[in-house]
Amino acid sequence: MNLGGKPAAGRGSTGKGKEEVGQGVTGCLNKKKIGTKCRKTLGACAGTAERSGSSSAELLRDPFALLLFQECIKPVKVDKKPGKAAAKIKIEADGSYFQVDQDGEAQKLEKAKITLNDCLACSGCITSAESVLVSQQSHGELCKVLALNKAAAANEQKLVVVSVSPQSRASLAARCKMGVLETAKKLTTFLKSLGVHYVFDTTFSRNFSLLESQREFVKRFQKQSEDKKALPMLASACPGWICYAEKTHGSFIIPYISTTKSPQQVMGSLVKGYFAEQQHLTPDRIYHVTVMPCYDKKLEASRPDFFNQKYQTRDVDCVITTGEVLKLLEQEGVSLSDVDPAPLDTMLSSAAAEELSTHSGGGSGGYLEHIYRHAAKELFGIHVDTIEYKPLKNKDFQEVTLEKDGVVLLQFALAYGFRNIQNLVQKLKRGKCPYHYVEVMACPSGCLNGGGQIKLAGESSKEELQHVERLYESLKTEIPEENPAVGELYEHWLGGWNSEKALEVLHTEYHAVEKASTALNIKW
Repeated sequence: MNLGGKPAAGRGSTGKGKEEVGQGVTGCLNKKKIGTKCRKTLGACAGTAERSGSSSAELLRDPFALLLFQECIKPVKVDKKPGKAAAKIKIEADGSYFQVDQDGEAQKLEKAKITLNDCLACSGCITSAESVLVSQQSHGELCKVLALNKAAAANEQKLVVVSVSPQSRASLAARCKMGVLETAKKLTTFLKSLGVHYVFDTTFSRNFSLLESQREFVKRFQKQSEDKKALPMLASACPGWICYAEKTHGSFIIPYISTTKSPQQVMGSLVKGYFAEQQHLTPDRIYHVTVMPCYDKKLEASRPDFFNQKYQTRDVDCVITTGEVLKLLEQEGVSLSDVDPAPLDTMLSSAAAEELSTHSGGGSGGYLEHIYRHAAKELFGIHVDTIEYKPLKNKDFQEVTLEKDGVVLLQFALAYGFRNIQNLVQKLKRGKCPYHYVEVMACPSGCLNGGGQIKLAGESSKEELQHVERLYESLKTEIPEENPAVGELYEHWLGGWNSEKALEVLHTEYHAVEKASTALNIKW
């Protein structure tokens, strides 16, 4: 969506985020499928996000009220007639859209309202254009909440927690020309100056996502003979992919998707669960914000699955992108390099953390590598040291194979970008998918290249991504199984690795969404 009278450009048009808008998906209003040249998705976006009419307080309590509407252009329904040429869209200088038929007759198009639940996460208006932000999922809303919180009576104030993703931190470090640890400490100072009380690192919650994914895969592998849809197991950390899967392939694809929550939503459970208990607060007394490299994380946080009915609160109240953090800095007139560093917060100890860590396996979380190593050892007693990737058509589709005596024991793949995702799904539907596990991510090159990341001036997309990758990988790597804090939470808070509470806190469900049948004959 844009405001300047020209068709909105998706993130893919700059080499960032999901693929070009010219690759729509099944379910978009003009019924185009991936790989076709449709120029638009979810209508010709030309408006701005607007509130649904509910008050801020009501929206914070009710996730359904939070399904905001976005202004799009509603094409006129065209009755199909033999030989009738396709209609064309004309854009006037004031940004209004007209449909022009073969006879030259123009008809102004209405604005359609698209709810957050209708968003397909297909690189169209809501999830890709930087000018379009969901009102209650923005840095502006965060500023409002912080201001209201400061003005509230002491007994009505909320504890404000911000959880920062490692991908966002690396992007900020590249933009500010600082190291990752220095960036984290200075960002902590800046956020606390605004009224934030705690700043956490989602690398901690990713430990749980990795461990649960490892165990889930082993269970699926062991029961594949009795459950034909146990494998391949498909990664679940990318909300763009999940949204696409639910709304385009529904009940066919859902059984294959890992039920493990993403690091963002695990962090939401930890903050509103464990941390709230430690602070002697109910979940609704904490306002939890995450900083993410991806616009689709806003959609994920708004899912009804992550809403606590008892306390009428979401696990993640607000999601802002890396780019929005930069806007917040600029809005406050602050240069992060000039800010004094602050100690890093930790969830399990009053002592400040002195360093940061990351996980091996790439900028999307390392799911393939961690599951691969764990499965090789657990299922076959094989210790894997070095993992060799075999690129197929491109670097966004690669394979990893474990063989013994000429027999393939494990075959994994990573599939990034919707074009590769479509190829993967087609293989599944034809019964010709050879993989046991696939790390699926909607954005080409993965999460470090997310649409919410910061575009660096003077650098090509490739150079920029390489710069961010180097910073991301500059930290020491940690092994989830060896993190004592993670083990402590499993034992004392979750009640063990396979407890009912662990299943409830760390896993989720997916829901097939019925497709809308909209027959249009529009040429964009």
